[in-house]
Amino acid sequence: TVIVALGSNLGDSIRVIRHAMEQLRLRGGGLFRPSRLWRSSPVDCPPGSPDFINAVVRLQTPLTAPALLELLQDLEQQAGRERPYPNAPRTLDLDLIFYGDACILSPRLTVPHPRWRERAFVLYPLLDLSPDKVPPACLEAVANQPITPLP
Repeated sequence: TVIVALGSNLGDSIRVIRHAMEQLRLRGGGLFRPSRLWRSSPVDCPPGSPDFINAVVRLQTPLTAPALLELLQDLEQQAGRERPYPNAPRTLDLDLIFYGDACILSPRLTVPHPRWRERAFVLYPLLDLSPDKVPPACLEAVANQPITPLP
């Protein structure tokens, strides 16, 4: 079971996130379940950056972790993702949070994602799908990061 976090704060973010979810469902090759959409304030972004639309998806896939990373990066590129500087606003950001119980540390990929416990925009959508993976202490630690579910 794989967990992927999705975020967007440029353009029609809701449409971009929903399209990315559909592509993951179609191209990920397995069972698929999305969280609700959430609006969050930017974390570690330049002042004045727009709010993000976030979600997570849980899927089962035959893809290896490196192949899944390639798919995620391809979807980001198709959405017009640019990386002019760290934490720049983005049309689409896809992060591989969990790849089953695997621990991966390579130059291109670290799983579990090293900052997943520090981000409300990962923790709250993850509560929608896998509440057992969200430690209450982590929720307390991100209480100062504004996030609300979309209707």
